Amino acid sequence: MSKQKSKIQEYAEAIIIAILIALFIRTFIVQAFKIPSGSMKPTLLIGDHILVNKFIYGVKIPFARNTLIPIGNPKRGDIVVFIYPEDRSKDFIKRVIAIEGDTIEVRDKKIFLNGKPQDDGHGVHVDGVVFPASIQPRDNFGPVTVPKGRLFVMGDNRDQSYDSRFWGFVDLKDVMGKAFVIYWSWNRDDTWVRWDRLGMLLQ
Repeated sequence: MSKQKSKIQEYAEAIIIAILIALFIRTFIVQAFKIPSGSMKPTLLIGDHILVNKFIYGVKIPFARNTLIPIGNPKRGDIVVFIYPEDRSKDFIKRVIAIEGDTIEVRDKKIFLNGKPQDDGHGVHVDGVVFPASIQPRDNFGPVTVPKGRLFVMGDNRDQSYDSRFWGFVDLKDVMGKAFVIYWSWNRDDTWVRWDRLGMLLQ
């Protein structure tokens, strides 16, 4: 009986240790996310499953969101996952367009950073209509300067993304990490695996 009990105890301890390691990894190192919308097309598709590096910008205290060990800040062009400012129960994923101190402007869908037009290699436009700023900020926005400790983000699917043009800046404290790879991709409508996307590194 004692041998059986020690075996059960051994298994239980191994399971507990495995759970603790998994929680540690998920909290501080890497976390998996699923893409639910098309705002980042064509870079990310609905049904893509990605891994996010949570360590790259520093070690943060869970819940408090304060950085315990700073490593670096997001750079322009990084694809980041963050807590959505208008509903903190949701996570959003967008691309960093401007960092603190930058002046960002959108003129007729074209991005200007610090007064200079940008080669927007990641952004796509699917709607030929250009809205004036008086109607909505999608195609004409700013100029505004990004405050200290904030980011300006946009979806790669520029005409179908609800992002900083509409709701403002992202607090650096709310950035969870940088997306770096697609580990699984599933087209739910056609029920087939997108094999060509598996292992794709994100840029």
